[in-house]
Amino acid sequence: MSSRKNFLQQSSMLIGGGVLLSAFNNKAFTILNNGVAPNDQVNIGAIGIKGMGWANVMAALKIAGVNLVAVCDVDRNVINERLAEFGKTNAGVSKIKIYDDYRKLLEQKDIDAVIIGTPDHWHALIMIDACEAGKDVYVEKPVGNSIVECNTMIAAQQRYNKIVQAGQWQRSQQHFKDAVNYVHSGQLGNIRTAKVWCYQGWMKPGPILPDSAPPAGVDYKQWLGPATLRSFNSSRFHFNFRWFWDYAGGLMTDWGVHLLDYALIGMKAELPISIAALGGKFAYPDLYEETPDTLTTLYEFDKFNLVWDSAMGIDNGSYERDHGIAFIGNNGTLILNRGGWEVIEEKQSKNKVIMPLQKASDNGLDKHWQNFIDAVKSRKAADLNCSIQDGAHVATVAQMGNISFRSGKKLLWDKAKGAFTDAAINQQYLMNEYHNGYKLPKV
Repeated sequence: MSSRKNFLQQSSMLIGGGVLLSAFNNKAFTILNNGVAPNDQVNIGAIGIKGMGWANVMAALKIAGVNLVAVCDVDRNVINERLAEFGKTNAGVSKIKIYDDYRKLLEQKDIDAVIIGTPDHWHALIMIDACEAGKDVYVEKPVGNSIVECNTMIAAQQRYNKIVQAGQWQRSQQHFKDAVNYVHSGQLGNIRTAKVWCYQGWMKPGPILPDSAPPAGVDYKQWLGPATLRSFNSSRFHFNFRWFWDYAGGLMTDWGVHLLDYALIGMKAELPISIAALGGKFAYPDLYEETPDTLTTLYEFDKFNLVWDSAMGIDNGSYERDHGIAFIGNNGTLILNRGGWEVIEEKQSKNKVIMPLQKASDNGLDKHWQNFIDAVKSRKAADLNCSIQDGAHVATVAQMGNISFRSGKKLLWDKAKGAFTDAAINQQYLMNEYHNGYKLPKV
């Protein structure tokens, strides 16, 4: 990356010093005409390209100078499908190298940054290995599948000094920033409660099916990785991994990290004092899932309460929205979601405030990727809109809610020790057990 920076600096000095463009050879002319020097290209490799991994690839390639040079997936059917789709509109698809083992991809010297779009239980291992291999990382949310994983990922970024962006793209969307600025302005008055809800009518777990052989082209052993060894079942595979504790944390860690994130930002909150969660399989008791389809969690902070409310199979959430964050103040309530934000008045307040709906007007994912690539080029991790530290913070809060639900206990957090006050809970839930010979590295 230093050579790229030097090239741009030297080119700027030559032009600024009055050197005629004709003094450059044809290659240099082409470089300046296109605006992106060969040494200023960013080559990416994508690991896990079924869902958001591929959405990230598409967003990245909108940026001049970003090139897709490698893909990795344990399902060769997914690779074939994606590259066939890619080849319809892009030349050079045959030059993209294909892997089924991410470790081989990390050995490819010309890769500058990797996308991690795998199921959650793989995020930590791949991110740590990528940093050690000298790659910058864009890792999907939630960054870690346990609190210990989150902490270890932070340590890896710091040890290897790499640029690591968490895929919480709402942090790059302007109307979310505007809404938080309004919250911080104080116009809402004292905010005693922040409510976060996620009602997803279209989401439902898979049916209960018998185990079977993995589909042809799927390296199921590699897909499992550090998770418990189980027979293949299609209702646990691909999208449905979200509903099983071996691989993820249900709606709390799927949508929750996006929405809880802005509640925490708005309230300038660190970690809660106590956590209490109640829920269960109330909507789909006969379908195949372990995580709750209905969950209510209360987080206690010093000066306010944070409420998480989620439900699968229902769209009628609070304030006639299927998802959102509400900051409930003495003067008014600000309601924020992906569609926009508004403020509704508090009728009892003498200092009434109101703001009509401010609609979303930009593409958060595209802007998040531009922010990441800018930081990759500048080497300024502080410029990231969602650093690994930011991603780990909200992932930890989400994991706390799930741990309270799974244990059936109200939990207290010891800030000084970075653990729960209940030693048995720490031993059982702070870190998911690794299997099949895998170990979380000590960084």
